[in-house]
Amino acid sequence: MRKVYYIFNPKTRTYDRVYPNVAQKFLTWLRSFIFFLIFGGLSFLIFYLCIHTPSLKEVQEENSRILAQYSILSQRLDDAMEVLGDIQQRDDNLYRVLMNAEPVAETARNSGYGGTGRYDELMAMDNSALVVETTQKMDMLAKQLYVQIKSFDELVEMSKEQEDYLKHLPAIQPISNRDLKRTASGYGYRIDPIYKTKKFHSGMDFSCDMRTPIYATGDAVVVSSKWETGYGMTVVLDHGYGYKTRYAHLHTSKVKVGQKVVRGEHIADSGNSGKSSGPHLHYEVELKGRKVNPVHYYFMDLDADGYDEMLRMAENHGKVFD
Repeated sequence: MRKVYYIFNPKTRTYDRVYPNVAQKFLTWLRSFIFFLIFGGLSFLIFYLCIHTPSLKEVQEENSRILAQYSILSQRLDDAMEVLGDIQQRDDNLYRVLMNAEPVAETARNSGYGGTGRYDELMAMDNSALVVETTQKMDMLAKQLYVQIKSFDELVEMSKEQEDYLKHLPAIQPISNRDLKRTASGYGYRIDPIYKTKKFHSGMDFSCDMRTPIYATGDAVVVSSKWETGYGMTVVLDHGYGYKTRYAHLHTSKVKVGQKVVRGEHIADSGNSGKSSGPHLHYEVELKGRKVNPVHYYFMDLDADGYDEMLRMAENHGKVFD
């Protein structure tokens, strides 16, 4: 109900009714409008903050769950990347070293993924920084796993070749000598027993009785079994992979040219043929046409202490038979 206002008239000594003008009416309406506007805004704010609708509340709860899941996923991706990093270190510094292979290039492991706009559509999402970072981690993990799988596939193929390589590699002593008592003279410059002059000795000498069994030091094919000047009766084996071995001053050969032999097979008997001052075996290892020190090729036959002792004895001039 609209309020009615009166004013006292001293002339008539009565109260006269007061009628508001247009300006007063407008101010009254404006005050009412502002009051209701403020009241409505406050009511909506209170309703929004304190009296959520069920659907809005469910959406907010779902967003909170998704955010928590992204945070957990991001942490698990960090853990997975750490484990993958350890695998990569072993791959480069152990597995590939054993296979004589180059490590995987860092550019291959850590190169970018996709174009520059790959994550633009994610930027409009709530908590976009976390979403984009997590997605980038997933993409990088997927890429590095792919590179690592390819590396392992390559290592598997290498291991197959390596298995054959290890079978053919000359890796034992050519004569039964586990106590090393038959080691006579090593590789290097020595005094020639016949001419008494300093001469390069291109192999190792093993002292032994006549007709002591001589063994192939790795899988190979016989490429020579004949008398050679200076060496006497000699057997030469081709092991492949650039390796050849020579067994000289023999009494007899038990193999023929073209015959395949395996490591440890009895291929000859020791003797005193050729330029020799007594029964012994002269053994040489050749790698890609160059004669190398045989002492480095007994690792399947000696433990660490025996290898150290063999090195010490080989460095000693000892007794040279040829």
